[in-house]
Amino acid sequence: MKVLCFGSLNIDYTYKVDHFVSKGETLSSADLKIFSGGKGLNQSVALSKAGAETFHAGAIGKEGKFLVDELFSAGVNTGFVEIKDDISTGHAIIQNSIDGDNCILLFGGANRSITKEQADKVLEHFEKGDVLVLQNEISELEYILSTGKEKGMKVVLNPSPIDEQLLKMPVEKADILILNEVEAGRILGKEIFEGEKAAEELSRKYPDTDIVLTMGVKGSFFRNSEKSIFQPAFKVKAVDTTAAGDTYTGYFVAGIMEGMGSEKAMELAAKASAMAVTKPGASPSVPKRAEVEAFGEEVFE
Repeated sequence: MKVLCFGSLNIDYTYKVDHFVSKGETLSSADLKIFSGGKGLNQSVALSKAGAETFHAGAIGKEGKFLVDELFSAGVNTGFVEIKDDISTGHAIIQNSIDGDNCILLFGGANRSITKEQADKVLEHFEKGDVLVLQNEISELEYILSTGKEKGMKVVLNPSPIDEQLLKMPVEKADILILNEVEAGRILGKEIFEGEKAAEELSRKYPDTDIVLTMGVKGSFFRNSEKSIFQPAFKVKAVDTTAAGDTYTGYFVAGIMEGMGSEKAMELAAKASAMAVTKPGASPSVPKRAEVEAFGEEVFE
């Protein structure tokens, strides 16, 4: 079984600030660091480091070739990444506050140059039973989701960032939906502050889809038509939360691919994401599988 992450590749410009800049404010940053990133890249790195046979498909500009090197060094097959001569690599401007929170401004760049033709060329190399992991940072997302589903692939959708176009998509085609509380509220059309309630309502809306709702320090919920599971978050001192959700997604999917039950896969993912927030950067903060398994719960308390 293989996993294809068809997703974004970004250059992350991360600024260290006292607080997030507000309307009309000019704010000096204490530091600037440049990292590899993009939800697609981060999730591919997490999948591979978790032990899954991982392939990444996407697009970059010429200045983004180091992102392919980053994927390759993490063990990801990069043969389906196209390098474009006429468009720049996608990038993100990230404000990282002193308490470890972040806010992100995205520019799609080459991520928004994905075509149906490219999607078809990639997907012909995968078959029924393989896993397809998607986020909302590339063009032709709906086509890729539907085509993968028609091939019999197991489709995992992380509907982030949430927007009006995604809200019109056939989300119910996803076998697994991994999302946070903000995204859940947008999909359900209301603000929901209680995680279990949100997971329950999503499961009713998409009865054939496994729901994984992540809630940061409040933990995560799994819900489908048969069961409900709560996984507490492991307590750590956060340095940078940028790739926490992507790390969780990669490790959870890898666990499911191995045949773990949902409960064990959630525990593995929660440990990995807790470790990720203790380091700066996006993909560089994703821990290796051996590192995650080497630590017991006492390390996180």
